[in-house]
Parts: sequence; structure tokens; C-alpha cells
Amino acid sequence: MADLNKFDLIVLRYVPDNVKGEFLNIGVLMIDSAAGSEGFADVLFTRDWRRLRCLDPDADVEMLLAIENDLRTQLKESQDRTAFLGKLDSLLGNFVQMSVKGSCLAKDAAEEIRFQMHMLCESAKRTGARPSIGRQRILKIMQSALEQAGILGLMRKEIPAQQYTWPGDPLKIDFGYKPNGVLKMMHAVSLGRSVDPAKALAFTFPQMREGAAKLNLKLGLTAVVEDDLDRGDSEIGFGLAALGRSDIRIAVAAEMPMIAEAARRELRA
Repeated sequence: MADLNKFDLIVLRYVPDNVKGEFLNIGVLMIDSAAGSEGFADVLFTRDWRRLRCLDPDADVEMLLAIENDLRTQLKESQDRTAFLGKLDSLLGNFVQMSVKGSCLAKDAAEEIRFQMHMLCESAKRTGARPSIGRQRILKIMQSALEQAGILGLMRKEIPAQQYTWPGDPLKIDFGYKPNGVLKMMHAVSLGRSVDPAKALAFTFPQMREGAAKLNLKLGLTAVVEDDLDRGDSEIGFGLAALGRSDIRIAVAAEMPMIAEAARRELRA
């Protein structure tokens, strides 16, 4: 981990009507704040505007690209990035707002901002039907394995992410237990129909881990996915890579009996 740098990450969203409150993530801003004015700083908007056109057919794409260019210029020229972030709202215009504030770790900043933008702002392009047993089926397999191991009643259930991230975070992790001071969690993630659940989990878990560290708690997370995923599929590969980059262990549903048995031994030790 010594060669990884930490970056502040802000998601930018398009809000065509503040009354309705509908929005769409369109870009990310990433800054190496620890390095001062000499460190990495950039903003990157999506170039896939199809979802934007569905939300707002009259959206002014040229205006959005102008905002991106203006932000990039001011970022490069800014000598005080804290002050820049403080006035960011006033620079964004009426239709673009700051959304989630977080952080990420990366070796290559230019590669990471492209990855984060793709993960947070673009939907996977489906190339055909994929086999999927669905999240609820995976969850039932997990429950059955934990019950067979005699530890379902010892598990923490529906662990709120917001206790480690920010109020209102809707994510709840399916199961967890705490041996030796580490909260080990597991969550059902179906990738057969969409990689978006993997993207959301990959984004949230680092924020959970950072928040937990402030409480002197360590977190671990296993994502349980379908057994028969086509790992040669580029979109599924992307979803699995997103999980891995966020230090989330990946297991298939068929491994649940072994995972449950390992948990039983740790809980009964």
C-alpha cells in the first residue's frame, strides 16, 4: 500500500429541475490535496450523453463541456485548492451540483479518474442476455449456508453503511460478524443483469472502511456473486475489477458452505 496515493473525489451531477430533484451523475473531480498546488487535479465528464438525453432531451451539452473546461483550467491555476473547493458550488452553474464527496487510493491518477468516471457516471452497455439467478436467490443461498452452519442467529444483519459513511446512505450490508476486532461482512451481489450493484458497492466500501477506521474498527467485505458468470465478458470483468480495486473479496455462491464453516470456527473459537 506504500506506493498508493490518496485522492479527494467529488461526484458531479446534472439536475435539470431542483423541484423534482431528479439527477444524473455526469462527472468526477479528483484532487491530490496532500500535495498542494503541485499535485494531481483534474475533472472529467462523461462523453456518453444517452442517459442525459433520456432525463432531459433539451440538455445543453456544449454548456456542460464548457463547465468542464473552465473547472479544469481553474484547478490547474489554483494555488489554494481548499479555497477552490469552498467556492466550487458557485462555479458549477444552475444545473450542475456537487454530489458525493469521498476519497480513493491509486497509483496512476490519470487512469484512476477515468476508472471512477466510468464506474460512477456510465451504465454498462449490455451486449446480450446473461445468465442470472438474481440477488435474492444468492441471498437465500447465503442464509441457508449460515443456518446449516448453526450461526445465522449469531450474524449481524442489514448493517447500515451510513453508520460509517454519511447520513442517508441507503446501502445495508447483508451479514457480518466480528471475530478478533474485525467486522467481517458479506453481501449478495448479482452481476448477471447489470454491473451497477458492483459499481455501487465498490464505491461505498472504501468510504465505510475509512469511517470505521475513525472508530478504531477494521472492516472486511466479501461479495458473493453468481457461480456461472462469464468472466470473459468485458462488462462483468469490469464489475469484478471494480470490486477487487476496492479490496472486496469475491466469492461465488457455491463457496458459501465453506465460508460459513470458516465463520463458525471463528465465532466458536
